[in-house]
Amino acid sequence: MDWSLRVCGRHGHVTYAPDEEALRDRLRAATAVGEAWRCLRCGDFVLGPPHGSGPADHAPVVPRGRALRDAAVLRLIAVFRWVKGVFVLAAAYGVWRFRSRHDAVQRAFDQDLPLVRPLADRLGWNLDESGAVHTLRTFLSARTTTLTWIFLALLALGALLVTEGVGLWLLRRWGEYFSVVVTSAFIPVEIYELTEKVTALRVVILLVNIAAALYIALSKRLFGLRGGRAAHEAERQEASLLEIEAAGLAAGEDLPSAPAGRPRER
Repeated sequence: MDWSLRVCGRHGHVTYAPDEEALRDRLRAATAVGEAWRCLRCGDFVLGPPHGSGPADHAPVVPRGRALRDAAVLRLIAVFRWVKGVFVLAAAYGVWRFRSRHDAVQRAFDQDLPLVRPLADRLGWNLDESGAVHTLRTFLSARTTTLTWIFLALLALGALLVTEGVGLWLLRRWGEYFSVVVTSAFIPVEIYELTEKVTALRVVILLVNIAAALYIALSKRLFGLRGGRAAHEAERQEASLLEIEAAGLAAGEDLPSAPAGRPRER
């Protein structure tokens, strides 16, 4: 997939006219139907005046190719974090509602459980040894103070997940750091859960979180990995169409011409 063309098709082209005449000529073409400028993202010629102009070093750094693919992956992770955050916040709301009706729910559980026992016996379900019933009894026996702490912990976790999703969706560097730190902090907890009971879901979640943390840290060169921030910024600049054209100009390459046929319209 050509990510540059895909994004241009959805959001439009980005053109820029640098003040430097030699570089300007490499991005401009005269056609029978008017002036055309090269898109800084996909490189195609686009009819019409440029979106901006000024010194070349003031031109916008437009993500291209691999950078756009990385952005799509980060935003997919952001959606996953938002979905998880919504479930956690819903659980926090449920705990808060249950906290206010703790005694009533406890009485209802104690009264209704004996009514379910004959049906459970017919189905061969031992309620006394049921993990679900044991979990409910443990939860119902919790004090109001304990439920308050559970509510606050779930609320904080939900807020962390939503914040992480916002940072990743906006492609902010702080969001990338935040995501790696938060994800890595919960990996030991997920490993401990596997020592208690191994399930396919727990294994998948652990592997996904490890892969996400490694992918973000390595691809974005966080924590000094692969050259750190300086190498990351240099990579972004090297991928810029203006940088490529400036390098070609310095090497003495011939000026590009508009592609055969009619250039793309806005």
